Amino acid sequence: MKWLKRTIVTLVIVFGAFYLFTRPEDSAEAVRNAFAAVGTGVGSIVTFFTELSA
Repeated sequence: MKWLKRTIVTLVIVFGAFYLFTRPEDSAEAVRNAFAAVGTGVGSIVTFFTELSA
């Protein structure tokens, strides 16, 4: 099973590199969207704990 995980990780990295070199604008937009989603999630968690302590 270790070889399967290694193969999948390798394929994801190769696909990411291919996408980065062939479509740099789209990959930059994907990274921006990912960071925005993480920021929204963190903001929601902060709001939850703020409301919980009030």
